[in-house]
Amino acid sequence: MSVYKAEYIWIDGKEPTHTLRSKTKVVPLGEEPPVWGYDGSSTNQAEGRESDLVLQPIAVYPDPVRGGDSKLVMCEVLHTDLTPHRSNHRAPLREVAEKYKSHEPWFGIEQEYTFFEGISPLGWPDHGFPAPQGGYYCGVGADEVYGREIVEAHLDACIDAGLSISGINAEVMPAQWEFQIGPLGPIDASDQLWVARWLLYRIAEDFGVSATLDPKPVKGDWNGAGCHTNFSTKSMRESYDDFDKAIKALEKNHDLHIKNYGDGIDRRLTGLHETASWKEFSAGVSNRGASIRIPWQCARDKKGYIEDRRPNANMDPYIVTRLITDTVCSAL
Repeated sequence: MSVYKAEYIWIDGKEPTHTLRSKTKVVPLGEEPPVWGYDGSSTNQAEGRESDLVLQPIAVYPDPVRGGDSKLVMCEVLHTDLTPHRSNHRAPLREVAEKYKSHEPWFGIEQEYTFFEGISPLGWPDHGFPAPQGGYYCGVGADEVYGREIVEAHLDACIDAGLSISGINAEVMPAQWEFQIGPLGPIDASDQLWVARWLLYRIAEDFGVSATLDPKPVKGDWNGAGCHTNFSTKSMRESYDDFDKAIKALEKNHDLHIKNYGDGIDRRLTGLHETASWKEFSAGVSNRGASIRIPWQCARDKKGYIEDRRPNANMDPYIVTRLITDTVCSAL
């Protein structure tokens, strides 16, 4: 009998930041990946006396790592009565996305991350530090960027998986990179960001390197890692009229968003290194030191999108897209 390998991917219950898990099922060729299960007591999602949890496939992609007929299967975590588990943040997003679907919300998510080799960022000297920040952002050359071969392999894998990846670039701190997913609706953007993260970790394995989403991977005068989230509704893409309403709604709900934008946000949003302080809300055209940046093209064209610069690299996109969609769309 012909078969294929299905890599089931889900999000665990690790605190304070959920992480990815995966395992492989061999499935008869021509059949869809079925509902499966796992031991939730080993992922901080259940106790041993009632440990079974359910993996419900919600999105299937070609597997660029194994190739052939193999698939990547993104899943929601359910209890055995098929109700969403408390760690399942996709379920409440589905409700919000359905409620505001007439607004046609779009997201473009910029995922920053940092490569580590052992306990040090990739390419950093064994003792001391590399040259200060300045030439690393979008740099070229072995003295400016570290890990490009991993980044290129990851980009190819995302494309081969059919993800809507729209770009990559080296970031401000050496060994730090970024990829962008979108524009997509809130559910697709979030699903694809999680799958792209899984592919990043998996491909980095082959190079003996780890990728971290720590929002401040190196203390001191070095940039943190964010997950800047670009957002628009249909009306925002057509006119400037709702920009002010959107920004005022985000300001009103600043504290709620900050609490849900990733653990350690106070370490990153200090008011330095292209950030606004987590304690204050601000907005401005072309201002990367603001909470919300309005791109200059959008200010000129009087339409487009806004960039929420507050989310950490370790944020849960299901939570962030839900909060932004609910906060903005309820105010329009």
